[in-house]
Amino acid sequence: MGKKVKKGSQDPPKDVFDPLLIESKTPATVVLMLSSPENEILAKACDALYTFASKDDENKVILLGLGALEHLHKLLSHEDSLVRRNAVMVLGIMASNHDVKKSLRELDVTNSLISQLAPEEDVVIHEFATLCLAYMAAEYTTKVKIFEQGGLEPLIRLLGSPDPDVKKNSLECIYLLVQDFQNRAAVRELNVIPPLLGLLESEYPVIQLLALQTLELISKDRETRILLGKNNGLDCLLNILENNELRDLHIETLAVLGNCLEDVHTLEQIQLTGGLKKIVSFLEASAVPDIQKNAAKAITKAAYDSEIRKILHWGEVEKFLLILLETNNDEVKVAASQAISAMCENMDSKCVLGLQGIPQLVQLLSSDNEEVKEAVVTALTNLTTSSPRNASIVAEAGGIEPLMKTLNAQRDGAISNAIAVLTNLSLRESSRVSIQSRGVMSALVGPLRSTNSQVQSKAAFAVAAFGCDADTRAELRNVGGLGPLVELLKSNHEEVRRNACWAVTVCGSDEPTSIELCRLGALDILEEMNLSTKHKNKFSEAALEKLLDNNLCQKYSRMGYLSSNNIITNGFYDCGQVKHGGKFLSLEELGKQGLTDRRAVIFINAKPQENVVEEKVQDESLPVSAASSKEKIRKGKGKKEEEKPKEVTPVTTPVEEEINIKNAQWIPPPDFILMDYINEASKIILPLTTTREQVVALAQFVADKMGGPIEREELHNFWWELDMSKIEFGLKSNIVPIGKIKRGSFYHRALLFKVLADRNGIGCTLVRGKYNRAWNEVKLVERSPKGLLLPPQEYIVDVMFEPGRLLKQGSAKADQYKYV
Repeated sequence: MGKKVKKGSQDPPKDVFDPLLIESKTPATVVLMLSSPENEILAKACDALYTFASKDDENKVILLGLGALEHLHKLLSHEDSLVRRNAVMVLGIMASNHDVKKSLRELDVTNSLISQLAPEEDVVIHEFATLCLAYMAAEYTTKVKIFEQGGLEPLIRLLGSPDPDVKKNSLECIYLLVQDFQNRAAVRELNVIPPLLGLLESEYPVIQLLALQTLELISKDRETRILLGKNNGLDCLLNILENNELRDLHIETLAVLGNCLEDVHTLEQIQLTGGLKKIVSFLEASAVPDIQKNAAKAITKAAYDSEIRKILHWGEVEKFLLILLETNNDEVKVAASQAISAMCENMDSKCVLGLQGIPQLVQLLSSDNEEVKEAVVTALTNLTTSSPRNASIVAEAGGIEPLMKTLNAQRDGAISNAIAVLTNLSLRESSRVSIQSRGVMSALVGPLRSTNSQVQSKAAFAVAAFGCDADTRAELRNVGGLGPLVELLKSNHEEVRRNACWAVTVCGSDEPTSIELCRLGALDILEEMNLSTKHKNKFSEAALEKLLDNNLCQKYSRMGYLSSNNIITNGFYDCGQVKHGGKFLSLEELGKQGLTDRRAVIFINAKPQENVVEEKVQDESLPVSAASSKEKIRKGKGKKEEEKPKEVTPVTTPVEEEINIKNAQWIPPPDFILMDYINEASKIILPLTTTREQVVALAQFVADKMGGPIEREELHNFWWELDMSKIEFGLKSNIVPIGKIKRGSFYHRALLFKVLADRNGIGCTLVRGKYNRAWNEVKLVERSPKGLLLPPQEYIVDVMFEPGRLLKQGSAKADQYKYV
């Protein structure tokens, strides 16, 4: 590399050297020449550096290392236009290198470059200054500086430059700048729309393409779309679509029109001028996947507005979307399915798309492409929501089987929406039965364990939808689905908690499932939830109530209350009040504890054991613990050979003889005395004609069986605790059948009254008080002197002091009975 300095025609002054011929083979020497005070040397040095830097990227790095940028930056403000021109040319060509751009930002050259965009500057200066700015504008901080230093206005002005390179570079810089939303408003204020539309007619495709890409970005703002319409921009765009010679620009043109479709006013303009039909007809005729995809995406964005959906429906855009479902391109299928989902918000569109599109969508559920599967099942969700007709079409099109398989998809969106569609189908009984027969509860266990809150929510809601009969609840129980359902009650997402509560409410409708849910800790979680003002809701309250209503032992233990609708059945036991946070033990667990110093567990069992021959009156000393049950079995099997009597009458059936002693479960004995009480009470009560008479008679019967009336002053001498201790010691267990209690206090008598009342159709409550108190409340209807029925009144039934006396709720005597 070398440059010569020519001799002048006149002799130089005495204090000046004669002209020298300077040649250089190294870039370092030329860089040193950038410090020369002579304009000609500066210009030629810059020219030489431009040639050197243009050869490859390595040369740019060499010049950077030699410190050329600092000199070139200073030359941008040189008074000589040729020096400035050549300096900016070098910077422009060097700015394509990443390290050079970084150094230029550190030197803060943007202001100097913007100053080169003045109208009086040479076109070459404009070209390379805009080129340098375009390279640098890809970085956010440079965008900010260009904006703050007033670079937008000269860049927009240069869109009208006669030089195509200046136009292209200025346009590229503007395109990069408007990627930042604040610059979009600024270019709109600077009236960028007319010059951009003018560039659409350029003879250079690259300029046309950049103009469309820039329009696509700025037309995201509604104000820009309005200006686009006022400047006849829509016509320009439609003309491009109609010109087959410009088909390379059709994709970007559709992207701009897609933004325009988001504005009702703009879309109305397109509709009134016949533009929407042109767009749809063009799309139907096009076989270019990118065009089809972008068109569908444009419809999706536009369809978020209800008014726009109507206009699109009037333009019969549904036909186009259904055609796209038949293409062989997966991206097009995804975009079409998403557009169908958006259009479903319009009921007329939902009907059209459901009738004609659901069979196609069902077929696409079998696609190997997970993204297609997700988009399709999302469309089916929107089509079937609030549309029983469309739900029926899905079932009739054979959609249940592929939807069930989609529950094993890889994408959470596909799984959650497949669950949603199945839930929508469950509203139709025949579809629900069909889905249940395919093991839907087993299939939902995986989604219940998902870490995605949307999947969890949909799965819990589906459990509620399908758990409406005992078989499906048993299926969920058997496949281990109740555990993850209970875990969802702890979720931090409100919707997940709410749907999980609803599922627990439905599943808790039968006793086995309710007991299992309680065993898994659902009651404790729901109680905590209902104590929180943030997490408590109607569903959590309903779930807690449902579980307790189907698990009366826990309800009475936790709540201390059973309503008249809570019917005590065999297997009920009162183990006292469990403290908050304490563990509620099952009867089997309590039975295995044997005799302890804790209070007696009062047990209700008026049902004979099957396959067991027992005497009606049991020995008081016969224990009911696990040990006694095993002893019974051992006696049935007999003693060791040498200890056997010669004649032994077996007391067990052959089935019992096969029981494995080691694995024998604790079985509570029947209460034959309670059975007698039930029979006797029925004979006394049922012949009576009024509820009042029945209540009085039953109270007297209960008191008679549990020690008779007690004088209030002698209550402390009743000694019922001593009798209870004797019974427990004799049984070698804390579990006491209620029939064995001959001296009962308040809570024994109230429980027996409730048991007998429930068996004889008398509605009453059971309420636990303090200090071993408990009482029953009944509602009785009185008649006025004129024979008119009065509202029912609540009474507490006295079964201790004056058995059969009815104490009006809220009265002093009633309060005395409960607390004194």
